[in-house]
Amino acid sequence: MKRLILLSLVFTMAIVVSLPAQENHLPEWDFGTLFDEPLLPPAEQEPTVEVPIITVVDLLRLRGFTLTIASTFRAGIAPGFHESPWRWDSFADREHYFLERVFLMRTQFTVDSQINANLRFRSRVFFEIPNFGFRFGDMWFDYNFHDRVFVRGGIFNMAWGISRNFHFANLLAYIPPDLPAQAATINRPAVTAAQARTFNRDPFIFRADIPFGVGGFQLLALTRAPLTGNIQATGITMDDIAYGGRYSVAFREIDLSMGMLNQNGMPFRLFMSASTSFWDTDWYTEGVLAISDTQPRLSSAMNLGFTRVIDFFGSLSINGELFINGLEETRFRQPGTALLEDGYVTSFIRGLNIALNLHYRFPDRGRNPQLILQWRHAPFENTGRLVPSFRISPWPNIVLDFAMPMALGSRQGYYYQHTVRIDTIDPDRRNIPFSIMMLATISGSVRLDHRY
Repeated sequence: MKRLILLSLVFTMAIVVSLPAQENHLPEWDFGTLFDEPLLPPAEQEPTVEVPIITVVDLLRLRGFTLTIASTFRAGIAPGFHESPWRWDSFADREHYFLERVFLMRTQFTVDSQINANLRFRSRVFFEIPNFGFRFGDMWFDYNFHDRVFVRGGIFNMAWGISRNFHFANLLAYIPPDLPAQAATINRPAVTAAQARTFNRDPFIFRADIPFGVGGFQLLALTRAPLTGNIQATGITMDDIAYGGRYSVAFREIDLSMGMLNQNGMPFRLFMSASTSFWDTDWYTEGVLAISDTQPRLSSAMNLGFTRVIDFFGSLSINGELFINGLEETRFRQPGTALLEDGYVTSFIRGLNIALNLHYRFPDRGRNPQLILQWRHAPFENTGRLVPSFRISPWPNIVLDFAMPMALGSRQGYYYQHTVRIDTIDPDRRNIPFSIMMLATISGSVRLDHRY
């Protein structure tokens, strides 16, 4: 029954998927996600201490606050070559490289205040070096209306969708075109440079979650425009606010989610996702349908993926996914990562995309050594990206990461032409299709919890 339901959903979404020609405006490499994987706790645990049992309801009724101070130091180097070693015409070509240095010290202050059983506030502030300044992170509030409606409002990141490889079902991340020339070609008013910069920021979201049966509704309004300062000077209007919602339900056999998001100047988008488990494997599929706001034209995309964990002298996690993209105007914002602290704007590759992720954790949980392999492939462009990496924690609070991102396939393919970008006059020396990354991270945190 599970397989029949899943295959029916895949067939339904496949009907509306188209495969138009490839685009050139495509995403940059995202190395930062390699180092975002949290470490497992060490195998040896401290002696257990008996504490009184406190339920979630009891915690909600307790007033108080939690102060967390987390500090991180990152340092590393990433030498990269403008040509892959197997493409060198001579041994002298090895000298044509670019050396990137990584240095960051950050202290994060997080205050979580529980005013009463209904109201909660949370804010986060960073102090960074070499920027030598403070930066605000998440700032939001929660309010509980009689356990019927749960409201959250403020600046924070949230996501829809299931896939960890292609986030096309996350409708909240899409942004309008930001170039005046591009806006003119699609018959809409040009976006000024000042307005364009407002879209590349964490969103301000006001959402309401309403439980219903074995699922629930989520309604929200979202904007990336600045809500402080002179509104007239920034030119912010109601057209910069997106509205949408989704309904999620969890049956015994399958989990379903469907929703929509609409904003003036962008296509009206609908999505549906489904996930289930059989053969000791988790399966998922997603589909998106976009209706152009300038002319009656449909575009769509869908995926099919799986995840399986195999215990064999450790733990091997396997994730594979097929993604067929026929969407138009797929510019979206990726949040910051361990290496790219600020978010960035990118897009999706049109046509067929293939992803494979292998993550092996060795039995030695004390040092927690891990092998990670990421593979991306766009067959229609004869291009791919392979990223083998290794992680280990030789001492407490210290993590060492090694990675070797490399572009494979045609020189004219996307992954060879759109790698790590550097500023240089020579257009032939702007991409880094082969690099070696070494990163050391020292981190720790303390927490003060006061309840009454």
